[in-house]
Amino acid sequence: MMNGSPWGVTVFQAPAGDLHDNATINLLSHLLLRAQRVRVLSWCVRMVVVSQDPVFLATFAEISLKKRLLVWDTKLLVLTCLSLTQLHTLISSYWTFTMMNTVFLNVESRLNLRVSMYTRLPYTSEGAKVVNFALWTIKRGLLFKDILAFFPSKFSNFYGATVNVTALPFAPFWDAVEGPGDTILYTGSDYFLLMAIAEALNFTVYVVPTSSWAEVTERVEERVAFMATVYHNMLPERLQRYDYSWVYEYGSLDFSMAQPGIKPQWQSLYYPLTDTVWLAIILALLLAPFVLILIIRVSEQRKDVARTDTVVVVHHLTGMLLGQNLPRRLPKTCSSRVLVAVWLIFGLIITTAYRGNLTAFLSLPKYPPRAETLQQLVTTAERITMPPYGAEFRNFFLKSGSQVFQRLAELIHIVPSVEIGLQEAIDRKQAHLENRRYQQLRIAELFTRADGSSKLYIGRESVLPGQAAWPIPHDAPYRPMLDRCLMAVIEAGLYEKWSKDLLTEAQVESRRKKRNLLQQQQQEQKQERKEDFDSNSNIGSLTIEHLQGAFMLLLLGLLLSGLIFILEILMTTAKQGKMY
Repeated sequence: MMNGSPWGVTVFQAPAGDLHDNATINLLSHLLLRAQRVRVLSWCVRMVVVSQDPVFLATFAEISLKKRLLVWDTKLLVLTCLSLTQLHTLISSYWTFTMMNTVFLNVESRLNLRVSMYTRLPYTSEGAKVVNFALWTIKRGLLFKDILAFFPSKFSNFYGATVNVTALPFAPFWDAVEGPGDTILYTGSDYFLLMAIAEALNFTVYVVPTSSWAEVTERVEERVAFMATVYHNMLPERLQRYDYSWVYEYGSLDFSMAQPGIKPQWQSLYYPLTDTVWLAIILALLLAPFVLILIIRVSEQRKDVARTDTVVVVHHLTGMLLGQNLPRRLPKTCSSRVLVAVWLIFGLIITTAYRGNLTAFLSLPKYPPRAETLQQLVTTAERITMPPYGAEFRNFFLKSGSQVFQRLAELIHIVPSVEIGLQEAIDRKQAHLENRRYQQLRIAELFTRADGSSKLYIGRESVLPGQAAWPIPHDAPYRPMLDRCLMAVIEAGLYEKWSKDLLTEAQVESRRKKRNLLQQQQQEQKQERKEDFDSNSNIGSLTIEHLQGAFMLLLLGLLLSGLIFILEILMTTAKQGKMY
């Protein structure tokens, strides 16, 4: 039952009954759930539990943990009357009494009203212990035995104790390498962040062995590990299983795809101008001869001179556009001169612009358009891969009201690792979803060519921009101290510096490996190499591949002129035969 009063006090009375009976336990669970709602509505809560039954107190500790009754700001006072053996066993056996902000008032003498105050300190210079820090009697009042607050802080100093954490390699946030003597050395921005916190709170770190990302967070849910010290995106589904520390990183989910294939090099003759410009040039080649022919026909009628062939006019205008000399057979009227002058200026501008862009398009590869946004991704990719933890993201996207996210969820397939996903993105027409910095590092290390170009690119638009933090158990009592340390490191700019240093180091190492590989290729002089690089630079000479368009145009011109030449000979021979 529950009794309320106008002074902000709520009283709950637990039902009497056998605590091994399911009905009694369910009723107690319902009671604690209602108490948890009261706690959520209040910013400052003091909770008093009165019972002399150790079974009830043990059951209360278990159910209050499941129902999330307490947080560190909630101060729990347990008034009981137990033997010292029962009291020590009870305090040391349950998370609610061991780690939370709990104090026991144990009535040790009812005649003299002697009340001792106990709490358990999980971390002291002597290890975990139950402390009798105060005594209250009628005659002497409240006396403190140790210099402790009534509700002492338990996590400001771990006194060198070992703290369990979970993590898996996820560079550049967390990585593991083999050290001397079969030891494992850790590195990464999140590892450096953890070490800074460990130094501030005075604890040592033990990484609990795990085999999957699901197991990483499961150990946190089970409170085997205090936290998962690797970057995790904050999702509503995850909040149902564990809490997060203070948000310390911008979490983004980005997609990578294979670089689209280079278009045929012979088309470089066409690339310097757009389709609209080419169409306008063709229309100008049709319109200018037509106007010039009209001017010529009028002048020929006035002066009664020989008729100029239309083909000659078109030939001369085309030649002027290509930079040939001025024709002398065209009429020398003022109107025709104006038209020719305008045509020469037009040709100068067009040909200069074309030649200027042609050099770049002959030497640089031409890539077709590529997907850069989420909308383009779902319409272009046939399949999207994610690591095993991507199942949570897929479920999250399926629940979205956006058709784009629902389509994205339909395309997502789970693969064992990011390396497999990136390799499949190269081999097939598909994409891979992963953290941007992690993909940048893996692409630089594994999917970069010897000339420095990459086989993959990362889209410009993030699929899921959000926040990231460390998973911790629900209502973890050490969260305030953890958040305070996280905030101090982030605001000092150390995390960003570590991240930049790690990426810079990886890029330098990748460039060094590529230079070594390039030098080996130059020394071996492989026949498959198509570009000849200078020893001091990456500037290459133009090869036949770059200029194949010009040679193909020359070949077509030779073939066409040869056919016309043969046709002219046949026509001349036929005319001579008729004359005889």
